[in-house]
Amino acid sequence: MLRTRLPRLALPLFLGAVACSGDGAGPQLPPCTAAGFAVTLPVVGAYVSIDPTGADSGCVVFPANGSGIDSAEYVVVPQLATGVPGHTSSFRLLGDTIRPATPTAPFAVAPAIVELSPAEQFHAFLRRGDESGWRDLPQVAPTALGAARAPAGPAGPPAYGSTRQFKVCARLDCSRFDNVTATVRALKTKVAIYVDNLAPAGGLDSTALDSLAIVFQTRLYPTDTAAFGRESDIDTNSVVLVLMTNTVNKLVTKQACQATGFVAGFFFGGDLTPSFANSNRGEIFYALVPDPSGTLSCAHSTVSVQRIVPVTFIHEFQHMISFNQHVLLRGGDGEVLWLNEGFSHYAEELGGRTYAPGTPEFSRFTIGDLFNAYQFLDSTRNHFLLATEGIGSLAERGAAWLFVRYIVDRYAGDTTVAARNTFTQSLLQTTLTGAQNVATQTGDPFDVVVTRWALANWVSDLPGFTAPPELTYDSWSFRTTYASLHAQDAGNFPKDYPLTPTASAGRSVSLSGTLRAGSGIYHRALQGPSAAGFTLLFSTASGGPLDATRFPRLSVIRIR
Repeated sequence: MLRTRLPRLALPLFLGAVACSGDGAGPQLPPCTAAGFAVTLPVVGAYVSIDPTGADSGCVVFPANGSGIDSAEYVVVPQLATGVPGHTSSFRLLGDTIRPATPTAPFAVAPAIVELSPAEQFHAFLRRGDESGWRDLPQVAPTALGAARAPAGPAGPPAYGSTRQFKVCARLDCSRFDNVTATVRALKTKVAIYVDNLAPAGGLDSTALDSLAIVFQTRLYPTDTAAFGRESDIDTNSVVLVLMTNTVNKLVTKQACQATGFVAGFFFGGDLTPSFANSNRGEIFYALVPDPSGTLSCAHSTVSVQRIVPVTFIHEFQHMISFNQHVLLRGGDGEVLWLNEGFSHYAEELGGRTYAPGTPEFSRFTIGDLFNAYQFLDSTRNHFLLATEGIGSLAERGAAWLFVRYIVDRYAGDTTVAARNTFTQSLLQTTLTGAQNVATQTGDPFDVVVTRWALANWVSDLPGFTAPPELTYDSWSFRTTYASLHAQDAGNFPKDYPLTPTASAGRSVSLSGTLRAGSGIYHRALQGPSAAGFTLLFSTASGGPLDATRFPRLSVIRIR
């Protein structure tokens, strides 16, 4: 899992290859008339999600403002509510479109802004393998398959002080494996920590390793398994192995580490694929070792490793559980990348919630999610929710965390930990994946869920506004949270709240660009006292009809 260097903040807990589609200059939509879709939102908080591909041909008609005193305000969100990762569409949204648009040249969809660092590319490689069940790995000879399926060692946990050899992915594409000899240095009933026998001097002592094992045993393991289900135990040793090894440090060069971050740890699904020639045939989480002098890559102190590894473990352990639940137990495909990643970031948040709010430990588990979500909300037009470029950018992982957090808050039944865990277990303990999984477990079509989520990102705790319950987060008051982060660190969080819609008079709305699967673009349409009605035409960039198979939607909510 990638780790970038973010500030340590003591946070309060607030309750509360892109699939492109070019557009030709083909048939043009007619100008809007009063016969378009009539927006009837008589009260503040009323909202509607409009399909522009129907009989109204993308024309949306807003009524005159009947008040001679108060202004009216609508937030409009053009969005692709598709459940297919990577879908895009050009669009434009024009106010008072009363004349036919002049045909334009074909519009090329802008590429997604996804620049993955080496560490991110590695994590993407691992999760793509999980999604496919690692079916493309080199296999052992058929005559050796029986032995390959047998446990790698005797049943039961390893003994403290015992030594074992592991095969560890030594390149970002796992095209080479190191043979690592390691010794059990800490042991509990659910976790055994091995340390590379060649680890640099100045590493974690027995007290520190035992402390890590206690955190795994008492906080992280029970949190993940309660929320998602049990991991496999193909080696029949009853424990999850943690291997702290030099090979993880060396996955990223010192230069890349200093420039873009490093791999703190990972889960490799090939270890749960016994027929794979380099499989360790057991449940293993790999982590970096302390390297105070920077002999392997960039330097990592013992303190930094003690802080980073637990957060990485709870993230990667979700991936291990997901692989077991989807692939091993039910014989299905692994969860799709964007949703799988959303669950793992949600697991990080859950790890933080095992500590008191406002403590450094709570901050350590949640700050990455909040930072990633800030990047997404600050520029929703540039990012997918349903990404296909590996696991997506950090911002897209922030979107996935927000989405999972939202559906848990809205569909778990109540706010108890037990109800939320029951809901998330239903999302993992199934052969369904992606949008179909979400629709089945929530009971609402995916386009309904994702358009409501998009509105919730703006209105959930909007000051002076009472949002409909289905458009809210229960677990976070994000405006209060980000205002606090801004006050503490304006360099990393330059705004009080990152989502900042553009604004204009309704008759002057003029938006265009690229819509990306799941994401929306936000605009405030304003209407003065006694102002006349206005129309909006939602079309492709060249003025043609939008593709119904990509579920374009224009969500509108009345703010005042």
